[in-house]
Amino acid sequence: MVEPRKTVFTRELITADSFGEPCEPVSRVAVAAVFRNPLAGRFEPDLSALFEIGALLGQQLAQQAVAMLDGPAVSYGKAAIVGAAGDMEHGGAVIHPRLGAPMRAAAHGGLAVIPSNVKLGGIGDSIDMPLGHKDDPWSFDHFDTMTLCVPDAPRADEIAMFIGYATRGRPIPRCGSGPAKK
Repeated sequence: MVEPRKTVFTRELITADSFGEPCEPVSRVAVAAVFRNPLAGRFEPDLSALFEIGALLGQQLAQQAVAMLDGPAVSYGKAAIVGAAGDMEHGGAVIHPRLGAPMRAAAHGGLAVIPSNVKLGGIGDSIDMPLGHKDDPWSFDHFDTMTLCVPDAPRADEIAMFIGYATRGRPIPRCGSGPAKK
């Protein structure tokens, strides 16, 4: 069982684009869980302990995140920052094999791959967590990013794991609706 050192909730309500043009409201929520990396400081070929952490934290946090939205979850994403005593594979092990199922369950669907990002970082580093439509991987309108950080994490022996959801795509999207056919 993993007990996070801290859990941080970020909630955004966007009502205008970056130029101030009013838009349909976009509700976005991200949850960060900061926990000790049990594999910090050593190479371990078996990363299954981290798979289990992703599953457990996903079950604990995904429903809470979706409940904070102002409507149904339409987009989702995940990310991790691994402290300096860890390895990028540790972040991948937390967010890839078992985190997706509880995230999809909380969003009531999820035919599309959950966009993700992992990096090594230090205390206060930020990460860009990509968001994409939960069922349509070609919905350009839903390609989005939340830049997230936890000011006192991750410590060298920690991982900061992030999951996020949104009620719609970017404010006033204008990039088209699928791959160019030329």
